Amino acid sequence: MSRRSGILEFAVLGLLRESPMHGYELRKRLNTSLGVFRAFSYGTLYPCLKTLVTNGWLIEEPGSTHEDALAAPLAGRRAKIVYRLTAEGKEHFEELLSQTGPDAYEDEHFAARFAFFGQTSRDVRMRVLEGRRSRLEERLEKMRASLARTRERLDDYTLELQRHGMESVEREVRWLNELIESERAGRDLRGSASGGSAQQDTTSGATGGLPRPGDTPRTDTPGDTAT
Repeated sequence: MSRRSGILEFAVLGLLRESPMHGYELRKRLNTSLGVFRAFSYGTLYPCLKTLVTNGWLIEEPGSTHEDALAAPLAGRRAKIVYRLTAEGKEHFEELLSQTGPDAYEDEHFAARFAFFGQTSRDVRMRVLEGRRSRLEERLEKMRASLARTRERLDDYTLELQRHGMESVEREVRWLNELIESERAGRDLRGSASGGSAQQDTTSGATGGLPRPGDTPRTDTPGDTAT
């Protein structure tokens, strides 16, 4: 399994944990809610769904709305298929949520993981955030060293581009510092203190009373445009 297909499977399972959806609804949510999937096609999504069904993590059901019931006789096509998470699929997704390996710190994977922080336990959120911060601090150190070595050979525009890249990483590190501080303080999305119960601790908001995600540097990359 490629890294990108693994991220897509993770995101699909996470969205279907919220509610069953048609393929069209899934694609729309992936495009609008998870920026990392802004540009990908049904040719990418449906093989992923087929794999998840084969693995027993999803089941296919006929659409149940009145519009779906009329689809076949009126339009000469089958009613839409609804994808529903199975008990095994939920268990598999929860296992994925608990993982905090190096892949969770990479740009695309971190964006997908962060989107489901509301379903992630606080201790796992902390490990992912701290791992992401360490990864970016390493990246920033390398960028600074590279700039110091090549500064005299760069024209003004290339130099400015490198500075812009460094500033973007520095902003995200500052944002991560604020996220981590809020998590340690036990604040939820609205900045209130956690009540301390296990359920509150594992389902509190993704950003823990911090700056909105829109204030962060964008980490998504151009999506899969396979057709």
